[in-house]
Amino acid sequence: MQEQSLKTVDKVAKIFCSSVKEVIDASTGMSVGYAPTIQDVPSISLKPDLGCFVQFTGDYSGLFIMNLSKEASLEIYTKAMSFMGLPDEEISKDFDSDEVVNYIGEIINQVIGKARQKIETRYGLSANNNQPKAITISSAITLSVATMLDKPECRKIAFRTDDRNPFYVEMNLEKTEFICLEPQASSESKAIQDHVDDVLENGLDNGAAKSGTSQEEIGDLMAELGLD
Repeated sequence: MQEQSLKTVDKVAKIFCSSVKEVIDASTGMSVGYAPTIQDVPSISLKPDLGCFVQFTGDYSGLFIMNLSKEASLEIYTKAMSFMGLPDEEISKDFDSDEVVNYIGEIINQVIGKARQKIETRYGLSANNNQPKAITISSAITLSVATMLDKPECRKIAFRTDDRNPFYVEMNLEKTEFICLEPQASSESKAIQDHVDDVLENGLDNGAAKSGTSQEEIGDLMAELGLD
């Protein structure tokens, strides 16, 4: 499905998905994957074995949740600690330990920061978030998080770790549509910027020789972009 045809809540869900993957991949050296299907669900909640959540408010408002199996939470924590060089004997082996819970809380803190930055860059809209919270949950308990949103739209996306352990991203968003009033930068402008970046990196003579562009033309391009 093309990006233009997606509802705003689904576009935001995609941004959160990519943010989750980028943060976990960079922290652990893994390559987590998520399903190509976004589920439209009636509500979201904290579920076993480890749940974490953060609320965001501002130009847009909603709630972001990650629900992890004990296997997934322990795998993510263990691989992150090993990736940072922590000795095996210092790595916790219990998914409900403070070390694991706190680390997963830090993950969601990084995710919400990255997602907010992407939304602000793409849409010019900003939001703030409260302190993320992570808790262990027994198999008999499901917890709902109260928000001030009236009939929010809810989404759920399934993830898998390298070892195929499941975890889930759930989010809701106030009923809203992001309608861009200004066109995005054209591919031509991007090509010009890429060319100038190459010149700045390799030098005027080298850049001109590689592209067949004269120094005078390069100067004109740089002036056009306000880089002279």
